[in-house]
Amino acid sequence: MVTTVPSNSQRVMLPNISWQTFETILAEMGDHRAARLAYDQGTLEIMTPLMPHEHNNRLLEHLVFVLAEVLNLNIKSIGSTTCKRPDLLRGVEPDSAFYLQNEPVMRQKRHLDLMQDPPPDLVIEVDYTSASIERLPIYMALGVPEVWRYDEPIMQIYQLRGGVYVPCDVSPTFANLPLTTEIPRFLAESLNMGEIPMIRSFRNWVSQKIQN
Repeated sequence: MVTTVPSNSQRVMLPNISWQTFETILAEMGDHRAARLAYDQGTLEIMTPLMPHEHNNRLLEHLVFVLAEVLNLNIKSIGSTTCKRPDLLRGVEPDSAFYLQNEPVMRQKRHLDLMQDPPPDLVIEVDYTSASIERLPIYMALGVPEVWRYDEPIMQIYQLRGGVYVPCDVSPTFANLPLTTEIPRFLAESLNMGEIPMIRSFRNWVSQKIQN
């Protein structure tokens, strides 16, 4: 049975899909596509984001780069690269994913193999409540240390502790800044002042917070 869910993205869920079929679909769809896939032990979701989803995702990406720049952290962005483990029968394509702590290890890598490589240090999921497949268990199984879930206007940060995700008000990666309250505020301000002024304002806020 195929199901669809109304949201800021178009989603189709397919049950009873084998891992081999999932791999075949990935190969046939190729890398240059808008659709993103999530696979959890036989259930496949295919999602095509619409403009509100992509708008928030791109803004969040910009803010992550601002945080890394101001805090003098190196970063490797892997976007929506497929993160998969055949031994776990799980795979997912995040809205955005980044290496920070493991950036030196991944800097020159051109292909991701989670059977050997560490998982992304940070993953962003946007418009989360409309998803058919619960992604946190997939990221938990893959060992992703930090996940941001943004469902306008609410943002939640999850940190992996003792094998489970714990909700946090601050980001352990970015100097324990109170991002769950401040990022939604800045994203809302971008609708009034525009994206570039908002990014400048956010940079000033981060700089002031770390100086205090």
